Amino acid sequence: MALVKITTVGELVPGKAKVVQAADKVLALFNLGGTFYALDNGCTHVGGPLGEGHVQENVVTCPWHGSRFDITSGQVVGPPARRPVAAYPVQVRDGEVFVEV
Repeated sequence: MALVKITTVGELVPGKAKVVQAADKVLALFNLGGTFYALDNGCTHVGGPLGEGHVQENVVTCPWHGSRFDITSGQVVGPPARRPVAAYPVQVRDGEVFVEV
């Protein structure tokens, strides 16, 4: 796996999401209280953009059909999605955010 810089800590405020490109993947990046998490941006239901979804605590809701995913693991917590989304390890070094893809 490659470690790819995707943003800086200051570019994503806590409780928000951002769509980022890492190598050949489009990811949804989340800042939960200063801890960063990365998921595939496409909902497993029909591909809705999770990086544009509503974030509440550690759950993101897909803006297209309301599937809900645990941001920390990618696991489904509410239908209609049935499969989890891929989660990627994130590291913060000297104010820069990296993801392993």
